[in-house]
Amino acid sequence: MLTLENVSFEVQAEKGQKGIIRNMDLTIEDHKFVVITGPNGGGKSTLAKLIAGIERPTAGKIYFDGVDITEKSITERANMGISFAFQQPVRFKGIQVLDLIRLAAKKALSPIDACQYLSEVGLCAKDYINREVNASLSGGELKRIEIASVLARATKMSVFDEPEAGIDLWSFQNLIQVFERMRKKTNGSILIISHQERILNIADEIVVIADGQITKQGPKDEILPQLLGTTSAVDSCDRFYQGGAQR
Repeated sequence: MLTLENVSFEVQAEKGQKGIIRNMDLTIEDHKFVVITGPNGGGKSTLAKLIAGIERPTAGKIYFDGVDITEKSITERANMGISFAFQQPVRFKGIQVLDLIRLAAKKALSPIDACQYLSEVGLCAKDYINREVNASLSGGELKRIEIASVLARATKMSVFDEPEAGIDLWSFQNLIQVFERMRKKTNGSILIISHQERILNIADEIVVIADGQITKQGPKDEILPQLLGTTSAVDSCDRFYQGGAQR
């Protein structure tokens, strides 16, 4: 279980400190598929980075399975069971896809076993297993390879920051199927930052964030109809939340 207690995150701005996350309390229960959504600039990606340890809160505490991880590093959190997939995946010159998946799984997977993870995200394994994770791969290919590495880690909590960003329609359709399978098979929690209706629609719970604060939270069947009722343009995030996230 992940718990945030009165967490805030501020950055230095021209007119002083600017609050990105403000006094946030949030609990993600075990074995839940949770989607965090909200208007652009509301603090969603910052929240994901705070959970992963990329950023540190300026106030408050973060607990994972009852342990205070507020000051723990990315590596320490990863070893405790928190995986993170970036909105823009990192390119690793000189590292092959097979090496990346083996590193994620923390064991010497055979090429056949590693290929299964690539197949899970819709990639023809024989075309990718020996390729380098570098500029020769498209953004969509990198995104799917990164998700394959998260699958290989099989951690207690997997955090995805806008996994739909930069991928084509076919990849997105396949991505939904990947998350649906993860939801059924995973023994951990899945936390996704997204404002895509199809991802929202497969969540157990939805959390809406605006101006660094939670404005709505609850079961998908309760929250999604409220969001869809605000506009017909689901993918236009700023319009999507008008009325529900007034500034």
